[in-house]
Amino acid sequence: MIEDVAEPRPMRGESLKALSRDDLELYGSEELSERIDRLKAEIARTEAQLQRKEAGRAAADALFSIRGQ
Repeated sequence: MIEDVAEPRPMRGESLKALSRDDLELYGSEELSERIDRLKAEIARTEAQLQRKEAGRAAADALFSIRGQ
C-alpha cells in the first residue's frame, strides 16, 4: 500500500508574500471588493488571536509577579 506524501507546509509569512505579489490589474472591481472583504476578515481573525495572546501573557505576568514579591 502506497501512502500519499504530504506536501511540506509553507514557511510562516510565505502566503502573505505570495498574496502581495498578485497582479491586481488582472482583477475586476467585484473581485477586488471580495478580496478586500477576505483580507478584512483575516485581519479581524489575526487581531482576535493577538488579543488572546496578550491576555494570556498578561495573566501569566500577573501570576508570576505575585509569586515574585
